[in-house]
Amino acid sequence: MRWYKEAIVYQIYPRSFYDSNGDGIGDIRGIIQKLDYLKDLGVNAVWLSPIYDSPLDDMGYDISNYYDVHKDYGTLEDFKEMLDEMHKRGIRLIMDLVVNHTSDEHPWFLDAKKSVNSPYHDYYIFRKGKNGRAPNNWRSFFGGSAWEYNEATDEYYLHLFSRRQPDLNWENPKVRAEVKKILKFWLDLGVDGFRCDVINLLSKKEGLPNTRGLPILGAKGIYIDGPKMHDYLQELKRDVFSKYDMFTVGECVLIDLKTALGYIKEGIDELNTVFHFEHMNADCFYSKWIPRKFKLRRLKKPLSKWQYGLQGKAWNTLFLENHDQPRSVNRYGKLENRVEVAKMLATYIFSQRGIPFIYQGQEIGMTNAHYTKIEQYKDVETLNMYKTLRKFLSEKRAMRLVQKASRDNSRTPMQWNRGKNAGFSTGEPWLEVNPNYLEINVEDSLGDENSILNYYKKLLSLRKKHSIFVYGDYREHYPRSNKLAYYERNYKGKKLLVICNFTAKELEFDPIYNLSRFKLILNNYSQDKKQLMPYQAKIYLGDF
Repeated sequence: MRWYKEAIVYQIYPRSFYDSNGDGIGDIRGIIQKLDYLKDLGVNAVWLSPIYDSPLDDMGYDISNYYDVHKDYGTLEDFKEMLDEMHKRGIRLIMDLVVNHTSDEHPWFLDAKKSVNSPYHDYYIFRKGKNGRAPNNWRSFFGGSAWEYNEATDEYYLHLFSRRQPDLNWENPKVRAEVKKILKFWLDLGVDGFRCDVINLLSKKEGLPNTRGLPILGAKGIYIDGPKMHDYLQELKRDVFSKYDMFTVGECVLIDLKTALGYIKEGIDELNTVFHFEHMNADCFYSKWIPRKFKLRRLKKPLSKWQYGLQGKAWNTLFLENHDQPRSVNRYGKLENRVEVAKMLATYIFSQRGIPFIYQGQEIGMTNAHYTKIEQYKDVETLNMYKTLRKFLSEKRAMRLVQKASRDNSRTPMQWNRGKNAGFSTGEPWLEVNPNYLEINVEDSLGDENSILNYYKKLLSLRKKHSIFVYGDYREHYPRSNKLAYYERNYKGKKLLVICNFTAKELEFDPIYNLSRFKLILNNYSQDKKQLMPYQAKIYLGDF
């Protein structure tokens, strides 16, 4: 049995987690101080967003030194102490691996852009322009062209994200050798695995042809899941991954089920699992920046498809929030029912088959940022998208989209207590704290037996106690309902029923099974009626 199958992962966004020295920025020593909180919550792994040395153009996803820690977060010695303290508590550490691109301040790129004769020039993707324009029509995920002109060499360089994040040239075996050195450095320190950032973008089709159709969507097979992806991942597996007791989860752009199985099917194991994002379109069209009304069926259908499609073949991931997504209570329920909604969402997603990924603050029901002016936002994607939106929309409508979709919604400082700056820092926080910390914080939640936090503890305890949560199969009921989410799990003579009302009204339904044969083991309401209360969630367990 691979340990990751029973993992419960908590994602820490270090800049916003806990500040130990009063400079307004979360840090490694702050994480060390909160490890007992994480252990008490019930998690046994941490995914740590980037803490490497970086100019922070994209908040650490632009790395200038892969072998050191950014001074804002501490030192490499602090990191080693944190890792040791995690392991003492039975918590494994998953690092963020960002190797599709580097920072434009990485020494490789600083040298590469000087001359075509630089030994590092071929570490990146430089091309001559065409008729005074970019080499092709590729678009950046952050808006605008994916090419930036470099005057010193009279060439353009590729950046699928910020212009300050030049893409690495994985065709170059020296680049691949450098990445393997980076992996071994951290694994030899004792790191337990990697979340591989935009990993399916590494391979670019030879000749860099134009994409067709909609921007980015037309890039499948060109720079999304390109022709040499399997070659690269098999090489990493052969030379590094297979030599350690480690875990890999790939963030895969526009991944579909068939393609994912090519990476993660047991026996192939290029990656252990992937993050897939189809269910995140339940309230938008392919991008959170193109919103539409939330419909439960658009959430259930892709989740069930992946549950059925991976069953018996590969392992799944379970998430509704991360550092790139708005808060789930804002997306999938009414804020006036925030407590019930947060408990119901946790029940629905984390009782499925796969690895739960809890994002910091999700366990207390944190909400989107309250910002009203674009100047309050720090996220590079948000600022770039705002400029693009203002070409077509009024300031009011552009801001409405920013308030709904910005990544800063999930990056506001963690709300620890009712004290100054929500107990996050004694100094001025790098990003404004949400003022609702007076009502939503860890300290108050710990003292309230009916809090979201204490509900999470019960749910995670059940996952550990009953192996059916981990290994049981999955079967959905009422798949066409836009009100009810209902599925069962079966394992070794046990049957688990998970029933969730996604509406703000009472809901009548046929439970299909005689519930007197089951024990109600979790309920986000104190009462148990035949009908479901608004946003009620229940879990039943029985012998069959």
